[in-house]
Amino acid sequence: MNYQAFTNDALLMMHYSTRGALAVDDELTRLGAERRFRVRDNSDWKKLADDLEAEMIQRGMVFEAIDWLEIQKVDGVVESAALQPETPRLDRGTAPSEHVSGEAEDVNARLKRRIAAFIKVP
Repeated sequence: MNYQAFTNDALLMMHYSTRGALAVDDELTRLGAERRFRVRDNSDWKKLADDLEAEMIQRGMVFEAIDWLEIQKVDGVVESAALQPETPRLDRGTAPSEHVSGEAEDVNARLKRRIAAFIKVP
């Protein structure tokens, strides 16, 4: 795919969509339900994310890298690695002062709410 032809916003949207699909699959796995996207089962998802991240790094964009670790157990509760708070990546041309620590948490909170609405979890 010609990622150079996409705007920064389009790259971010595709990246967030991949991260969201992974998070939905992980949440469904946690609930014992069938995964809808099978992100971990299909290597093309990882290639898509890797290619998007490579282009975003080349452009000096700030984003959260997708954590491809398996679902993690935290304090006895299974949690998706895709939903774990991460520190935004420092990419070329990005000063540390541009990062806000609560920004990643806000993104994760919104993502969790969207996932719950998508899979209709109370």
